[in-house]
Amino acid sequence: MKEDFLSREQEFHDQWASTIDVDGIRVSDYFEACTAPENRFILRKLGDVRGKLLLDLGCGAGENSVYFAKLGARCVAADYSPGMVDVALQLAEKNGVKIEGRVVNAMAIDFPDNTFDIVYASNLLHHIPDPKITLREMHRILKPGGKACFWDPLRHNPVINVYRRMATEVRTEDETPLDIGIVNFIRSLYAKTDFDTFWIATLWIFLQFYLIERVNPNQERYWKKIILEQARLEKTYLRLEKLDKILKKLPLMKRMAWNLAVVATK
Repeated sequence: MKEDFLSREQEFHDQWASTIDVDGIRVSDYFEACTAPENRFILRKLGDVRGKLLLDLGCGAGENSVYFAKLGARCVAADYSPGMVDVALQLAEKNGVKIEGRVVNAMAIDFPDNTFDIVYASNLLHHIPDPKITLREMHRILKPGGKACFWDPLRHNPVINVYRRMATEVRTEDETPLDIGIVNFIRSLYAKTDFDTFWIATLWIFLQFYLIERVNPNQERYWKKIILEQARLEKTYLRLEKLDKILKKLPLMKRMAWNLAVVATK
């Protein structure tokens, strides 16, 4: 039942929110670290966001809202978890910026048509049973010429799927990584769609965490660890990223990446 799914998601993320140390969040790392290629791609495609009204859908701890607010956007941090919205507001206050916080169901976004210049969503769509519902909602609330941008995990790579089967305690039971075919649906909605995929050979870093460093995948979130420890991982990551650029030129290899990033213009 949809209500059961929403309740599970809210409970999981409220509990996670209660453990977050706002003082330990370095906002810029989530967009500028070498190990944040998805957001670096999105920033290049978005351009200047000053004065733009931006909805951060599925805001989590608010790193995205705060980063865009620092760039001059007017940000609404929205999440189905009230706990996460509270954390986002705390993070904004700590960083000296103002954002609005709203509790929002991403499958029925409580804003009028043509409201936002930008709708941004990170790691949200794979939490939605039918991501097309949320993608249509994002399209609806965007102004003409507005941009929808998101990044989310793909389902095709066997290495990351092994990790998913192990890391059950740091993921919700309802998560469903995306099929790369979602890009065709987005193209049917939007006037222009730019996308890329990331992390193929670079997934060696996950293997390094597990096989060499013996990091328990149920005690540390690997996708957070790559950001927090980007300085020590930089040399390895950048070397493997060069290999990824070659691999993605081969037929069907883009689908083998861990994450998909999209910027679509209405």
